Amino acid sequence: MTDMPPIAFKILTADQWAQFVADGMFHGAPVDLHDGYIHLSAADQVQATMDKHFAGQTGLVIAEIDLGILGDLVRWEVSRGGALFPHVYGALPLACVRATVKA
Repeated sequence: MTDMPPIAFKILTADQWAQFVADGMFHGAPVDLHDGYIHLSAADQVQATMDKHFAGQTGLVIAEIDLGILGDLVRWEVSRGGALFPHVYGALPLACVRATVKA
């Protein structure tokens, strides 16, 4: 889909982020491993994802992901509320992280 945003976001716990940096790759959180792909959110979906899946958690890291680096590993698929969400069918290399913010 050529008109989809070029970036998306992955919400990680502090431990997941530390492991991502240490390994240079992120293979997924438990929910990602269970579902068979890494869940990402578009910019306008991040807050709802945080509210639904990370409520009350502290020390979170939001990683800005350059989807262009991932190429065909990214599929925009219907998910929550019928909206299209970016899903990554493979590991995230650290090189695809453009920036991070603590949440």
